[in-house]
Amino acid sequence: MTETETTLERIMLVEDEEDIRAVAELALEAVGGFTLTTCASGQKALETLADFKPQLIVLDVMMPGMDGPTTLKAIREHPAFVDTPAIFMTAKVQPEEVNGYLSQGAVAVIPKPFDPMALSDRIRDIWSNLEPEQRST
Repeated sequence: MTETETTLERIMLVEDEEDIRAVAELALEAVGGFTLTTCASGQKALETLADFKPQLIVLDVMMPGMDGPTTLKAIREHPAFVDTPAIFMTAKVQPEEVNGYLSQGAVAVIPKPFDPMALSDRIRDIWSNLEPEQRST
């Protein structure tokens, strides 16, 4: 793979709370320079997935309707996104909870509240620690 194939550019953020979505959007686009699409629900994420083709998906765990784990499971049913790395964001970060999220297919868990100025760097660190074959292009 070339460097451009492994550079993280496109992130999908799935978050039901508008204020958190707005802060994360500012942090990831303005501070981080990522191309971002935001979805207010798991259902919207599923509708947007094929058109946006995210390299990485950041999911809120607790959402009405489809929660983060349910959304991730539905995303995994799309052949093109079976291996797309996903990160859960949640306030529930006890070790057993984090291990549960990781066992459901997340590559990392970011605690809420998050530091908006550090969010992009944290996501880049997670991305850079993935195996090359885990990085979607």
